[in-house]
Amino acid sequence: MSDEDVVHVVEDDAAMRDALCLLLQSSDFQVRSFASAEAFLTEVEPSQSLCLLTDLRLPGMDGLALYRHLVSLGTEPAAVLITGHGDIPIAVAALKDGVMDFVEKPFDPGVLLDSVRDASQRASERRRRKAAAADIENRLELLTAREREILGLLVEGHPNKQIAAALGISTRTAEHHRAHIMEKMRVRTLSQLIKAALGLAG
Repeated sequence: MSDEDVVHVVEDDAAMRDALCLLLQSSDFQVRSFASAEAFLTEVEPSQSLCLLTDLRLPGMDGLALYRHLVSLGTEPAAVLITGHGDIPIAVAALKDGVMDFVEKPFDPGVLLDSVRDASQRASERRRRKAAAADIENRLELLTAREREILGLLVEGHPNKQIAAALGISTRTAEHHRAHIMEKMRVRTLSQLIKAALGLAG
């Protein structure tokens, strides 16, 4: 079971932790649970595509500090905070920091499941985008220096004749290079090629 495929529950109260795990598992989520933020950080490799459900108030590092720490490491997990009634100002600040949602105690199981489901979908989407970007980068590695140069000009909107003139080559040679680029990038149209290149840059 990959850490990227599970909901990571961080809750110091053992009874609440067990209840959360049972609730999530009953809705077909895979779950790993931790009694503290420190335990989570010891056992889990931080990833942008992690789904995190954490109590705000934890011994040691609290839930928001855990999230902020993960962000400081260059990751941004899809996170949901469980909060008490007095924690609303902190929860609002958490949303501004990028936390996806917060759920107040005592929480409605359906509301919590909806929040976690949204977070899990966000994590999956980030994982998909990360894989797609890596795939495009691998394809770019196949391009020669000249092909990369021509790709840059194509992305800027230059037609084959302008590219040929700019590089001092024939239009036919420019077209030949373009065909090779599209073959290596595994795209069928110019728009797909430009989208792939821009997607990597974004």
